[in-house]
This record gives sequence, C-alpha cells and structure tokens, in this order.
Amino acid sequence: MGLARINRVRDALGLHFDCPVITVAGTNGKGSTCAYLETILLASGYKVGCHMSPHLLVFNERARVNGEEVKDDLLLEHFAAVEKVRVSLVDAPTLTYFEFTTLAIMHLFSKAQLDAVVLEVGMGGRLDAVNIIDADCAIVTSIDIDHADFLGGTREAIGFEKAGIFRAGGIAVCGDPVPPQTLIDHAEKLGCDLWLQGRDYNFQGDKQQWGWAGRQKRFSGLGYPALRGANQILNASAVIAALMALHQRLPVSAQDIRNGFAMVELPGRFQVLPGQPTIVLDVAHNPHAAATLGQGLNKMGYHPYTFAIFGAMADKDIAGVIKPLLNSVDFWFCTDLPTPRAARAAALSEKLVDLGVSVKNGEDGGIECFPDPAAAYQKALSKAGEGDRIVIFGSFYTVAGVMACRNNQAH
Repeated sequence: MGLARINRVRDALGLHFDCPVITVAGTNGKGSTCAYLETILLASGYKVGCHMSPHLLVFNERARVNGEEVKDDLLLEHFAAVEKVRVSLVDAPTLTYFEFTTLAIMHLFSKAQLDAVVLEVGMGGRLDAVNIIDADCAIVTSIDIDHADFLGGTREAIGFEKAGIFRAGGIAVCGDPVPPQTLIDHAEKLGCDLWLQGRDYNFQGDKQQWGWAGRQKRFSGLGYPALRGANQILNASAVIAALMALHQRLPVSAQDIRNGFAMVELPGRFQVLPGQPTIVLDVAHNPHAAATLGQGLNKMGYHPYTFAIFGAMADKDIAGVIKPLLNSVDFWFCTDLPTPRAARAAALSEKLVDLGVSVKNGEDGGIECFPDPAAAYQKALSKAGEGDRIVIFGSFYTVAGVMACRNNQAH
C-alpha cells in the first residue's frame, strides 16, 4: 500500500481539476453520501462527475457524468490513455485494478468540463488511490472497525487513516457523532475548516420531517431522504454541512436540497423492493452496518417469517455481522460467493451454530447452504409466504448475485 506508483502515472498524465472536488471516506455511508451530493448538485443545474465503488452489476456504475453511467467506448479511451502513459515511464510501475480504473475515471472527469467532482474512497483514505487528488472538501462519514489488517484495530487508528483525505486549509466534515480524537487533531494540525456534528451543525426531526442547523444557516421542514435506513439522517446532515461550507463556489438552494433528497437512488442500501414477499437488499458487511440494518428491519412492521440470504468475505468479523440480526431472522440461507476472498457457506453455517442458531430444517427456522445467491434466492421465494420478507446482505457479491438473478427472470 502506498501512493508512489500511482502518483508517478498521475504526474505524467498531468491530471488536475479546475472545479471543486469532494472526497468521501468512512466505514459506512460513503455511497449514500456521494449519491446525495450528486443528486443535489444535479438538481442545482451543475454538471457533475461521480466516482463510486465497488459496482454491483456493471463496471460503468463506477463512473457517472450528469447522473448517467459512462459508456464503454468512452471509458476504453481513457483506459488506453492511462496505459499509454504508464508504459512510457522508465521502470514502468504496475498498478492495481482499483488504481488503474480510478486513474482512468479521474482522467475522463478532468476532460469533461465539469462543475463538481465527487469521489468515493475505496478503503481507508490516507493511502487510497482516490487520495492522489487534493479534495477541496473532504467528508468522513462513520468510523468503525473494518479492514483492521490494513487500517488498524482501533477507531483512533482508523480515524487517522480516514483523516488522511483532509488537506491543509481545506474543508473537512465529520458525520460521525463521536469522532476519534486523532481525526480532530489531524484536522487542526492542517488548519482545516472542520465541521463537527453537534459542534458546528446538528439536526432534529419528528415522524413527518426534520430540520438542520449550522453556522448562521438553518433549514426546517426537510422531507426524509428517499434512501431508507437508520443512519441516513446522519449522512444527509453531513452533506448539508459540506454544501454550506462550499456555498461560495457551489451555491445550492433549499429547494435543490429538498429535491436532491427526494430523488436520490442507490441500489443495495436498505433497498426495499415493491411487491410480495417483501425483499430487502443491503450490502451491509461489517458489524456497524449490520446493526443499522437490524434497526431498519425492526422498524418495518410485522412479517410472520424472515429469510436471510447471507454471504460474506472470510476476512470480515462474521460473528459481529450476524449478531445484530439473530432476533430478526427465522431462516438462514448461507451462500458461497464467486470470489476466493469469500467464506464458504459451510463456514458461515458453523458460525451461526456457534451463536446458538439451530440447524433444524423445519417450518420454524433453520440453516441451509447454497452454491450461489441465485439458488438461495429461488429457495427463499419458494418457501416465503406473501406476508414474509427476504433479506439479502453480507457483501456486494451477495446482493449482486440476487439482482442479476432477478434481472434474468425479468427478461
């Protein structure tokens, strides 16, 4: 891990942006935060580039210009431009998949005459490929333990890694209500304009609507965002703080903010599909995200039975991901996933048994194993009644497998 190799290629490409760049890091909530920023800025009439990762079904999801996924031929043009420059260098550096694709998408954005660019960090922040560009505004959403092998096993260590996207004198926003001191210290050392929730801005709401208040500015009567889930107001609140901090360069109106929150879409983030049985897609893959998913499920009203389709990476805290959902799920359908990093379904099943779930394959619960998410989904559909619900979670691969299966059925 390091930025020396990718920086050599960046410099040779002459990569730079003339418009404001907003970079988003965090353990959870990055995708939602990027989607809010993109939709609000589009509602304001700006031309926006948005880079997000990973993708669910097609690579093009990672690169959007004006809300539309970039077409293959244009992406290939910029892949070729990056590769041409890379191989021209003395002792040409190798690049990872993420480094290469991030460079190509940034290069594309830099040539697209954009008004704003939104970049989602892959992992951590300080050493992430996205961090080769200086952010005018850096947002850290939530800070929790994930990727501990790379980022450290404490919130203080991880907070420092994520604060690595802050820039001297730049805007820094932290949406985590209890930020680690390392993040605050790093922002102060750099002389950032730091916006902390509870100090520089806050929010309050009732069942119908919510309000935001920050430095000399307040918004009342805001509608809840179209994205569902327990933490979406935290994410939305940090987004308003970032936009207020950037208001001189990217002015947005209260109506643009309302429209953006109302129109935002993001597949796989507590996404509840229409129809029966109720189907919930959520890419939750760490304990913090699983706890949020559990809270969301508990607020949904009564379902006689809940079926969970669960596949996860072997390097995750699998017990920590399962625990918040133990009381919500009746049937566990564990699945293999199409990547060597994934835990086998049998290993997930063993974890469930360790946590007290019985293997009984009766009418009232149990555990089954499947070779892929599509097979698990078909079995869940065959067993679930109209009033039941099916929750698909644990990894982007788990959600993507079911989405692809549904798309095939639709055609």
